[in-house]
This record gives sequence, C-alpha cells and structure tokens, in this order.
Amino acid sequence: MRIGVFGNADSWYVHELCRMGATRGHVMLPLLFDQFVAKIQTERVDFACGEIDLSSLDAVLVRTMPPGSLEQVVARMDMLAGLEARGVRIINPPRALECAVDKYLTTQRLAMAGMPVPPTIICENSDAALDAFESLGRDVVIKPLFGAEGRGIMRVSDPELALRAFRTLERLEAVLYLQKFVTGPGFDIRILLLDGELVGSMKRFPKPGDFRANISQQGSGIAHSATDPELELARRAANVTGSFFAGVDLMYNAELEPVVIEVNAVPGWRGLQRTCNVDVPSRLFEWMER
Repeated sequence: MRIGVFGNADSWYVHELCRMGATRGHVMLPLLFDQFVAKIQTERVDFACGEIDLSSLDAVLVRTMPPGSLEQVVARMDMLAGLEARGVRIINPPRALECAVDKYLTTQRLAMAGMPVPPTIICENSDAALDAFESLGRDVVIKPLFGAEGRGIMRVSDPELALRAFRTLERLEAVLYLQKFVTGPGFDIRILLLDGELVGSMKRFPKPGDFRANISQQGSGIAHSATDPELELARRAANVTGSFFAGVDLMYNAELEPVVIEVNAVPGWRGLQRTCNVDVPSRLFEWMER
C-alpha cells in the first residue's frame, strides 16, 4: 500500500510508523499540513502535498493537527474529508478528528449519549466563569479546547487566582472550559483501542506536586488489566466520537464511579508501548492490511 503520514517533521511517531510500514513492504510518505494544495475544477478536485498526489494513496494516518488559525484548521479538515470522498482511507476519519480535537464537542456528545463525565461548564466571559467556579465547588481544572498531552491545563482553587485566570483568557478571546476537579484515587486509566479491540491499558500517576498524569508531563505508568466495565465504557466513548484508533482516559471520582475524561483520536502510545510491552505500530498495520 501507499500510505501517507501527516505529522511534524521531527515526530518520533511518524518515524516509527514509516519504519514499521517500510519493513512490511508499504510505501510510506511523510506529509506536512502546511504543504497541502487543493485544485478544484468542474466535477474534479485534486489534492497534493508537495510533489505527492494525495488521491494516489491507499490510506492516510493523521498523527497531528498542528496549531493554526480557524481557517487553517477548517481547511485541513475539509481536505481530509475530500480525500475520504475520493476513496482514500483516513485514520482516524475526519468526523472523528473534528470531534476529538475539540474538548467541548467531545464532552457534549459523551454527555448527550448518557455517558458519565465530570461536571463541566463552558462559557466566554469571566463573570460567567466565576459563577461556574463557585457552582463547581471552587476547585476546577481549566483546559484549552484544543490541546493534548496535558499542555495548557491548570488547576485553580483560589477565587482571586481564578478571576485573574478567567480575565486573562477572556482578553485572549478564548473559550473558558471549566471542569470540576475529580477528587478520587490519584491516577487515571489510559485505554488504547483499535477498532474496538484492546491494544493496551495502563494506570498513570502524576509526578509529585502536579495533578496531570500524562506521561509527557513526567507522569509514571504501570500496566493495567482493564476491567470489563472499563472496556465497555471506553468502547462506547470511542464510538461516540467515531474513532477507530482511540486513546480513552478514565478516572474514578470520590464515589469510585468511573467517568470519561477525554477521547484522543490522535493517541500517543510511546509510554503505553513501553509499559505494556506491546508493539503498537505492528498492531495498527496488521489491522490496516486486513
């Protein structure tokens, strides 16, 4: 197969995917979003990335959605949807990427599907955010709508600091996404799924003095045997977002009830692969080849 991989130029994930794909006989082509070009004519749309004709590919793996303006992000999604319409397999599909890249949309869809999520309030001004801070118990996590690996997330429990943070974000014209801090056991659970099948699962613990358990934020992980209820919850969450290849993060609240924290449609696996002793790229290519 001819397989394109959208990712950063220095991405470890792109390197690993291209290495594994090549050993299995596939033609692997690294791609950059800022090099894509769409050419539109009557009854025909052609897509290129540098010198590569994207419609000639059998599949495209999306390993990043880099920061950009709203126009740039929308155009990238439009291009991926166009490629999918031309018969190129996109992993994950554009509709899944659109949902999972947006924490607000993901949380909203999970809640409307009846899935357990932490109490969350989204607003656009500091006054509404301060009211939300009070109603959520004066202990909240503020998250950027677009972001991964725990970047840009902060926990606030002091009213004065909360107001300063809200006013700063308001001046930046950011959407204020506030989530009640989950006060259960001090770990989260990452479950990596591929088309509903378990690839691996681990418990992640934050480093001392932090609340983020992401491995990229110096958290630590141990292998975890996901329970049947945890797997069922993760599968339902992945289905809600439309993700075939999904990293689902769960936590237990103070009542020891599981809640879905996040669904990642561009999941990292570096820490999980090391912790669980599983070859994730091999599993991914075996699935694609089938």
